[in-house]
Amino acid sequence: MAKELEPWQRVEQSISKKFRRSIWGPFITAVKRYELIEEGDRIAVCISGGKDSMLLAKLMQMLRRHSDVPFELTYLVMDPGYSPENRARIEENAALLNVPVVIRESQIFSAANAASESPCYLCARMRRGHLYSFARELGCNKIALGHHFSDVIETTVLGMFYGGQLQAMIPKLHSTNFEGMTLIRPLYCVHEEDILAWKRYNGLEFLQCACRFTEELHSGYPLENGGKRQEIKELIRELKKTNPNIEKSIFRSIHNLSLDTFPGYKTDGAEHSFLERFDAHR
Repeated sequence: MAKELEPWQRVEQSISKKFRRSIWGPFITAVKRYELIEEGDRIAVCISGGKDSMLLAKLMQMLRRHSDVPFELTYLVMDPGYSPENRARIEENAALLNVPVVIRESQIFSAANAASESPCYLCARMRRGHLYSFARELGCNKIALGHHFSDVIETTVLGMFYGGQLQAMIPKLHSTNFEGMTLIRPLYCVHEEDILAWKRYNGLEFLQCACRFTEELHSGYPLENGGKRQEIKELIRELKKTNPNIEKSIFRSIHNLSLDTFPGYKTDGAEHSFLERFDAHR
């Protein structure tokens, strides 16, 4: 009689079999295409408790086990002030998935909640800074975040519609405030709908967002950034009805930018105009 699998083993089996093409394959594609992991890396996989970061932790754990490139992992939970119930949910899910987390405390929610303007923006910035700081203390040179393909598309459209700029989310970037630290996004090619399918298939329940402002949104109050992002999600969903490949087109477009057709662009913080090189093409 075959031995019954542990929950974490069933989750891994689902990734390697049922979701091999939709999740494992795109994950490996991003790691290789964008050269996200190098020999000797020590990577802090940042876990917020949501579906994306928990899946990322599992994928990175499986990759380390099978990779020919030696690297080390630390599974970092930065507690910004979770309620006891949400903190317990993260710890329970980590145990269920056999992910040995390291938890560091902060008071980010309290500081963001006290801000009179842009609390969500402040919270995001503070969380990123604390993650870099804790990762460095743990001897890591990289942090891995759970941003996925759908985040990339939505961020691009958000910037165009509401930010007045063509700005994408790149797969990795150097920290400007923490020298020697790099941020990587291994889920860059994984679609959110496939992450949701994986979550449902395994009967998993993760945190959404544990801050006061999300709770207010569910009570009928507006959430400053979440509302616009949700609006973009719904717009893309509608556009996919007539153009199923629209997300792929947007994704390809940020890899095939033609600067020669733009009247202006910015690089390294400096603005440039097409006029700078206009006469040179006579």
